[in-house]
Amino acid sequence: MTTPENTVPAPAPRGLPAGKMPELRVMPAPSDANVYGDVFGGWIMAQVDIAGSLPATRRANGRVATVAVNSFVFKNPVFVGDLLSFYADITKVGNTSITVYVEVYAERNRLQANTVKVTEATLTYVATGDDRKPRKVPALDELMFPQER
Repeated sequence: MTTPENTVPAPAPRGLPAGKMPELRVMPAPSDANVYGDVFGGWIMAQVDIAGSLPATRRANGRVATVAVNSFVFKNPVFVGDLLSFYADITKVGNTSITVYVEVYAERNRLQANTVKVTEATLTYVATGDDRKPRKVPALDELMFPQER
């Protein structure tokens, strides 16, 4: 019987980061592009923000809000039909803030053999309470399940 403990992750398609799982995978539609078939940068930025917020939300153990886009670089165009993979890693945790680095890769024409890095960005999120005001990011030991303490 195969269990999560004894399974070996499938290798990443050629050109994608090995040993990492994407936070988000999405394929842009024609409505996401201009008349030339290039996907709007704003659409890509929105997807990057969603992908970056996922690890930030887990680390904050709750609501986060985007407070800064520290850097954003479009390295290659994105086309309708590209399969985009968004990889996000937390790079810094402050008292109320979490900084996340996001890389985006496109698998062209649904062919894993033709994969290019299209975007990279660094965003900062702030943990917020139900009142939408900043709150302290919990210490890692506060996030453990009681049986793990």
